[in-house]
Amino acid sequence: MSAVSPKPATASGRDPTYTISELAHEFALTTRAIRFYEDEGMLAPERRGRARIYRERERVRLKLILRGKRLGFSLSEIRELLDLYEVGRNERAQLAVFIDMLDERRARLVQQREDIDAVLAEIDGVARECRLRLIDEARKAQSPARAESMPDGQGPPSNPGSSD
Repeated sequence: MSAVSPKPATASGRDPTYTISELAHEFALTTRAIRFYEDEGMLAPERRGRARIYRERERVRLKLILRGKRLGFSLSEIRELLDLYEVGRNERAQLAVFIDMLDERRARLVQQREDIDAVLAEIDGVARECRLRLIDEARKAQSPARAESMPDGQGPPSNPGSSD
């Protein structure tokens, strides 16, 4: 991701500001994606007429949203994390909750990996059975052809217990 240079702080000491296009470029998103997060209540830029003005708070929240998505969290889980950071400044409690969420996510991924491994093993077994049946069918198809090409009475021995 390329860094976007924020507009310098104003004379009043306010945070730097960003346009929706600047954030979209910085995070390789579409402006529509950013507006989606706004519609979901996860971002709340200032409005000046029709223009959206994003401050550092919104930029950090967008960064956290994308990190949450990358880690596989749902929007509601990401929203919960964002709300944690809004409510208070007890970083220890925030980190403890985040660790719990990470542990749960990890456990789900481990379970999914185990499930995938089991399905792959089953697929391998079924494919092996199918290949063996194909080989068996090919052998059966060749046997009558060989018997017909041999002189009378000199074909392969018949299997008396067979129902072929």
